[in-house]
Amino acid sequence: MNELTERKRGRPAGEELRRRAVAAVLEKGMSGHAAARQFEVSERSVRRWIVRYLERGHLRDDPKSGRPSSTEPERERIFRLVGQRPDLTVGALQRALAAEGPVVTTTSLYRFLKRHGLWRRRRAARRRNPAPKPAGRN
Repeated sequence: MNELTERKRGRPAGEELRRRAVAAVLEKGMSGHAAARQFEVSERSVRRWIVRYLERGHLRDDPKSGRPSSTEPERERIFRLVGQRPDLTVGALQRALAAEGPVVTTTSLYRFLKRHGLWRRRRAARRRNPAPKPAGRN
């Protein structure tokens, strides 16, 4: 693999790779099959990129669908609470938010914290000296 095609399997190809593959076909007269082989992508992808370029004039991905985050409107409250109490667990933060206003689910809150780089894994405290096992049956 070269630096242009180096990507994780199943991930979309970058716009620069798409541009080069389309240019190879449209400007240099290379076949779609040869371009696919050279750029290490499927022939179907090359054909799809050519159609997209001819129809739209660009090779960018379409915007992704989905609903807006339910936590973004609560952004300032979340940042304020995390700033005041950085040791809060996600559950405790969710309860503090619920006490002040609209309820935000813990799952949405976890995603929000992760998206904004505010989440860190909390580990359960481990016992240094576990309790001795009761004497008796072996």
